[in-house]
Amino acid sequence: MTGRGQWWQEAVVYQIYPKSFYDSDGDGIGDLQGIIAKLDVLKLLGVDVLWLNPIYASPEVDNGYDISDYRAINPQFGTLADFEQLLGEAHRRGLRVIMDLVVNHTSDQHPWFIASRQSKDNPYRGYYIWRDGRDGRAPNNWGGHFTQSAWSFDAATGQYYLHVFSPQQPDLNWENPAVRREVKELMAWWLERGIDGFRLDAINLIAKAPGLPDNQGAGDFVFAIDHFCNQPHFHTYMQELHRDIFARQEMLTVGECADLTVADAIAISAPARGELNMAFLFEHTDYYNQVGKDPQKLKEILTRWQTGLHGRGWAGLAFNNHDQPRVVSCFGDDTTHRVASAKLFATLLLTLEGTPFLLQGEELGMTNVEYAAIEEYNDVQTVNLYRERVAAGGEPAAVFAAVKAASRDRSRSPYQWSAAPNAGFSTARPWLGVNPNYVEINLERELADPASVFHYYRRLIALRKATPALIYGEFVAQAAPAALFVYRRRDGDDEFEVALNLSDQPVAYTAAGELLLGNYPAPEKTRLQPYEARVLRISNCQLLIANC
Repeated sequence: MTGRGQWWQEAVVYQIYPKSFYDSDGDGIGDLQGIIAKLDVLKLLGVDVLWLNPIYASPEVDNGYDISDYRAINPQFGTLADFEQLLGEAHRRGLRVIMDLVVNHTSDQHPWFIASRQSKDNPYRGYYIWRDGRDGRAPNNWGGHFTQSAWSFDAATGQYYLHVFSPQQPDLNWENPAVRREVKELMAWWLERGIDGFRLDAINLIAKAPGLPDNQGAGDFVFAIDHFCNQPHFHTYMQELHRDIFARQEMLTVGECADLTVADAIAISAPARGELNMAFLFEHTDYYNQVGKDPQKLKEILTRWQTGLHGRGWAGLAFNNHDQPRVVSCFGDDTTHRVASAKLFATLLLTLEGTPFLLQGEELGMTNVEYAAIEEYNDVQTVNLYRERVAAGGEPAAVFAAVKAASRDRSRSPYQWSAAPNAGFSTARPWLGVNPNYVEINLERELADPASVFHYYRRLIALRKATPALIYGEFVAQAAPAALFVYRRRDGDDEFEVALNLSDQPVAYTAAGELLLGNYPAPEKTRLQPYEARVLRISNCQLLIANC
């Protein structure tokens, strides 16, 4: 670390999806002991922080994002003692650990909700958002992420409760001071265990519009986030959490915040506001999911965020996560140019301003997985959407083709450790099918190949850490043909150029400096090959690149 900024600005974060990382006990599900067994590989890669997707007690309706006990470990992953061992072993290797905390909602099996639905006049009723129906229907027309309506009727008390996600994930009522007190207490409990921060799930959904007004639009249920996203009280709640919890120690806090503008991200992350360290940038992935691959739009979005945030706020940067398709299968080319495009997007991610987040397997160039039948999918969003559309009269084959093309399971398949059965992930049948290409794409094979995607990530991470301009420098876009993304990072007298060919065709380009790192073994002087990436030094700065 340079000591120039905050430690989390210079860190590289590695996202672990525990169910799919490594199974140590042969039950087909990844676990905490499996993570411990592989810590040395992560240290070799050069990452600094491990982000664990939820490992709390949960009925697993939404793979742990429905928490039934915030202070207990899901037995399928191990025990609290296993977690404490993991934390100790990670810290011993210089790796920090952040937890994925879900406080927009709980599981319907959480004791708070079980008590809440017992009667209208018990203290826990106000922990959730209960309303009377309207003309025999839901209280308003809000549509949900995983179901048509964001409301479910509870016959025992004759009212509806709000769930922006599945009916098994009732939303907490953040207007209630008791809820905020509970959240702060559970955060403090985990920080006392020694963790290094939080990734806050769906955090900018916690404040709902006063009066819960209807969404504008036609139809019985309208999915729109205007009334439950980025509401003014969200910032009030974040400032309260920062004052009472986050300011106690140096920690990483990153928000999963939907529908952000640059101005929104500044409001969340500007140090003077006292909210979060950063929010994830999603505009580029949202555009891909809605429209498809568009290099020119990708360049426009990233340039706008880089220039807009510089000196004002900070972002969490990612192309992959457990909800998104894998970068080589969407923005890149997962067939002919898989290796080159995996390295190109590694270069892009690690040379922008912001904290980079890698999803497990990204460092191998893992690709989207596709299954043959709906029964092979686990994602609640995929399964619910399929059932609803078929029940509404959709032709099953056509519905299946549509839902699997957008399934969150695309990036959740088990980590590909080797060419052994089940990709070396487990001795049992995995909870989710392994991608058949594991024989070709696996860590064992990449460790043995100095030119692999894995070793490219190692060299790139080391270059980033040794080059303050790639962390803190000003971003300056350069004029270039549509297929090329060329920009410079300037920090005082130090200047670097990054040149990326986002297409599958060669494009003319004249190098302007000394090549430090590239994804082609013998780069040409006057053009970039398909998905070629280069990092060049423009000034005479001195670099100390260790462990490359």
